[in-house]
Amino acid sequence: MDFVSVAAMPWLRRSQARVAEARANGRMPHSLLLLAVPGLGAELLANWISAFILCDSPVAPPCGACASCRLLASDSHPDHHRIGLEEGSQQIKVEQVRELLEPLALKSYRGGYKVGVIEDAETLNTYGANAFLKTLEEPSADTVLMVIARPNHRLPVTISSRCLRLVLRAPQSAEAIAWLDANSQPKRPWAAALALAGGAPLRARELDPAAVAALDEDMQGCVGQLAEGSVDISLLAERWLRSEPELRLRWLENWVTRRVHECFTAPDSPQSGEPVVLSGALLKPKIRPLFGLLDAARDFRRLASTGMNQQLALEALLIERREALKT
Repeated sequence: MDFVSVAAMPWLRRSQARVAEARANGRMPHSLLLLAVPGLGAELLANWISAFILCDSPVAPPCGACASCRLLASDSHPDHHRIGLEEGSQQIKVEQVRELLEPLALKSYRGGYKVGVIEDAETLNTYGANAFLKTLEEPSADTVLMVIARPNHRLPVTISSRCLRLVLRAPQSAEAIAWLDANSQPKRPWAAALALAGGAPLRARELDPAAVAALDEDMQGCVGQLAEGSVDISLLAERWLRSEPELRLRWLENWVTRRVHECFTAPDSPQSGEPVVLSGALLKPKIRPLFGLLDAARDFRRLASTGMNQQLALEALLIERREALKT
């Protein structure tokens, strides 16, 4: 388990400082909710918090050298337990939650804290969420529970309201590119990959610039065909879902965002050189379809893990929002 590389990720330092301050003041929360888009390192931060809590050293934990840190590094610490989506599954089942909670109800093996982590917590099914809620309401002594979810999560309020929230923000573009340059060889043009990754450096590092350029070219062609009505939407939706659907939806969101910005960017008048200002009556009909498409694309990404029929949902999105592509 990697809890060392967090030190090189400056955008996580604020969350680390909050946890360290809480413990130093004797106010270590029994439950934490880490909200982050993929690629910001929420799982690595959870690893670091686990090591920070379980480390045997009283000086600058996690030390990386004590027995607890070595056990964590080898994924064999008896007081650390983690669950997430199983391969091929779309939900975290109640049986998984019970397997996580059973050892946390027992006495610590090493005489300190016990830590339980739920990744992809937005996929908890109803029974699993209810089982987890009972433990949140009556946590056992010296137990810390961590929940990792996406910002537009569907966790019940009864769960999220009982957790200290750590909201992970994407770094500024310059900071992200500097980190990518320092942690990737050879250096690459990162701007397009970073935009597709929603500003998340770890996700951007996984993307090949050549593949990003090919995706951009393909999506430009798709948008043109959709606007002209010259493509079979069923076949197009099927192709998108077979090849990087999340990146394609992110590309579409970025495209819409640029179009909206262009609507608000006033060109100069050829007569006076002064900016031309569109009246609200003219501007509103122009951008309304764009905002509708943007909302629909975001909703699709947010609900993609719910078990909905993605083929039909994507077809409906492209049919109903096609008008915005002509803007």
